[in-house]
Amino acid sequence: MLMKRAGEPSLVQRPSTGHMIGSPILRHKCLAAIPKSIFLLSTSQSDDGQVVSNHSEFLWYIPNDIKAGHRGDASSPDHNGLDTLTSQAKALEEYGWTGALIGTGWGRPDTFTLATALVARTTSFEPLIAVRPGYWKPANFASSVATLDHLSGGRVRVNVVSGPDELAAYGDEEGDQAQRYARTKEFMRLARRLWTEENVTFSGEHFHVTGSTVAPRLIPVGERRHPKLYFGGASEAAERVAATEADVQLFWGEPLDGVRERIDRLKAHGKTLDRDLPPLEFGLRITTFVRDTTEQAWAEAEAKVAKMADGAAGNWQDHRHGIAVGQQRLLNLAQQGDVLDDNLYTAPGKFGGGGAGTTWLVGSGEDVARSLRKYEALGVSHFVLSDTPYLSEIKRQGSQLLPLLTGP
Repeated sequence: MLMKRAGEPSLVQRPSTGHMIGSPILRHKCLAAIPKSIFLLSTSQSDDGQVVSNHSEFLWYIPNDIKAGHRGDASSPDHNGLDTLTSQAKALEEYGWTGALIGTGWGRPDTFTLATALVARTTSFEPLIAVRPGYWKPANFASSVATLDHLSGGRVRVNVVSGPDELAAYGDEEGDQAQRYARTKEFMRLARRLWTEENVTFSGEHFHVTGSTVAPRLIPVGERRHPKLYFGGASEAAERVAATEADVQLFWGEPLDGVRERIDRLKAHGKTLDRDLPPLEFGLRITTFVRDTTEQAWAEAEAKVAKMADGAAGNWQDHRHGIAVGQQRLLNLAQQGDVLDDNLYTAPGKFGGGGAGTTWLVGSGEDVARSLRKYEALGVSHFVLSDTPYLSEIKRQGSQLLPLLTGP
């Protein structure tokens, strides 16, 4: 049972013995009675009766932090060394993951350099490379991506990030939110043109090129004309950019109703703003806390949050101040309860969890797979999952969770 401080409620309200009606454990026991074979179907059904094709893809997260112990991962002198990170990328290949998101931010090892090194040491691993428009000129960015995509045989994906960063440290001046997202919109639109057109001339408020042709030229494969552009952000300005420029909109781990609401709004924006690209796809970035049984998962999740509350859980970044709209939405979820939907655990956000570490899907492989299927039924088809220790969880969840999501 999770310890609580004097005068404070326990992080998850449930009795120490037995299971009351409505408690997380009882709900999960009832759900666990559903046959495992249901997760091996090639289709799922949405709330409105639509059959959803099982073409989703599942990526992981590879940390590139200077400080050891990211989100409670075991510290080691070589935590961000090439051999350590390569072992994670190769494990992702071995256990059937598509690839991994590699984050970005000033004061961290360079994401693009790390992705290039990992691509060179793997054969199928696909890096989702986070980039910031303030680091690059669009033509230089488009050329670097085209080169790595060519050398890797088409394995590159890009996550464009426009949230707060240490702008002054690298000489950037983005202005206010409206200017920041206006620049991001130009950056994404111009990069796409440089990948798909030759002799591009563009003159915008933030960027311009004249007669620009990026080399090497990208070779379309099937419907893939260029690396997918992923995008985040929950503000009105961010959603309007996503609706017209992104290939994939990434959500943090919000409850189903919140994700449904945002999908509907983004689709409406796409129509209103005359999106001229293929339909926007949707992704979910979330921590998945998987154990052999429901009871074990909740006991260990509560124990981990207790350590976070005591400041003994390692390098958990506290993002509760000066944060972006999307992360503030996550932190506010704890006010609605410690457990939302079936097994969305919000308590980590009270004690320093930020970003994907703010909410966790907790349970057995069957519990978590069931919850992810519900997001899939809403239209989410790109999943970026993680938990720590990163390497052992790649293997555990690759064995206990992934087969339930990618079965025949």
